[in-house]
Amino acid sequence: MLKHSKKEHTHRIKSLAHSLGFSFVGIAEATELTEEARRLEQWLNKGYHGKMQYMENHFEKRIDPRKLVPGAKSVVTMLYNYQSDQSQVDPNAPKISKYAYGTDYHFVVKDKLKTMMSTLEEDIGAVNGRCFVDSAPVLERAWAERSGLGWNGKHTLMINKGQGSFFFIAVLIIDLDLEYDAPLGKDYCGTCRKCIDACPTGAIKEGRLVDGSSCISYLTIELKDEIPAEFKGRMENWMFGCDVCQDVCPWNRFSKPHEEPKFKPHEDLLQMDAAEWEHLTEEVYRKVFKKSPVKRTKYLGIKRNIEFLLPDAE
Repeated sequence: MLKHSKKEHTHRIKSLAHSLGFSFVGIAEATELTEEARRLEQWLNKGYHGKMQYMENHFEKRIDPRKLVPGAKSVVTMLYNYQSDQSQVDPNAPKISKYAYGTDYHFVVKDKLKTMMSTLEEDIGAVNGRCFVDSAPVLERAWAERSGLGWNGKHTLMINKGQGSFFFIAVLIIDLDLEYDAPLGKDYCGTCRKCIDACPTGAIKEGRLVDGSSCISYLTIELKDEIPAEFKGRMENWMFGCDVCQDVCPWNRFSKPHEEPKFKPHEDLLQMDAAEWEHLTEEVYRKVFKKSPVKRTKYLGIKRNIEFLLPDAE
C-alpha cells in the first residue's frame, strides 16, 4: 500500500531528484505523444536518421510510455548538468564534445536513477517503473518540454531558460499518480538563428529539424562506415561529437559548470596536442578514455575521425 498523498509523493520525488544532483525536475501525465509522433514520422520519412535504423524501431513505444511501462501514470523528467569550464589546451588539437570529457553519463546518471527508484520504494511503497538515460525508445526532449523544463530550440535540443542546454535528460516512467507541471507554452528562440547559421555542415534546417545524416555528432559517433568525402574540410576539427550549436546559443550564457566529480576529464585528455592525437596509440586511447562515452566509437573509429580531419597531402 502506498504511503502519503499525491502531493507528498510529488514533493518527495522532486526533493529526492535535487538531492541526487539533478538541476531541474518536471512531471507530466503518461499519455500518447500525438503531435510528436507526427513530427517523428516526418523526420524518418525524410531519411534524416541516416543509418540509425534503430530509430525506425518500436515506434509505438516511442510515442506512448504506457507501452514501455504497463499501467504508467507519470513521466518524471530530470536535467543533469554537464557544462564544463575546462577546455583543450592546444587550439589546433582535434576537438571532443564536452559531454564526453569524463565518465560515460549512461553509467553516472543511470546509477542515480536506480538509487532514486529504490529510495522511492522504501519511502512510498511498491512503485512499478523503469528508468531511462538515452538508452531506450523514449522521446526525452518531448517529455522535458511537456513537463515545463524548457523548450526545444531550433537545433532541437532542450533549452532551459535559467541555465541553457548543456544537460543530459533522464526519465522515470512510473505507475504513480502525481501532480503534473504545465509546459511553458512558449519558445524563447524568437528570430534568433545563430545555431542554424553556425552549423558547419548545414545540418540544422528551418522548422526545428536536424538532418542527422549530416550532423557532425552522427558522422563521428553513429556512422560506422567511412565519413563521406563531401564533409572533408567542413568538420571544424571535431573528432568526437560537436558543440557548435550550443556554444553559439545566447541562452548558454546562463550555463554553469557542473559539480559532478565523475565528469572531470582524464588529466591527459585536455593536455594532448595535435601531434599527439595524430599519433594516438591504442594504449593511450585506453588510458585516456577509460569508462568514457568515446569508447562507443572504439579506437579505430577515433583514428578514422582524426585522419579525416587531416589535410590531404599535396
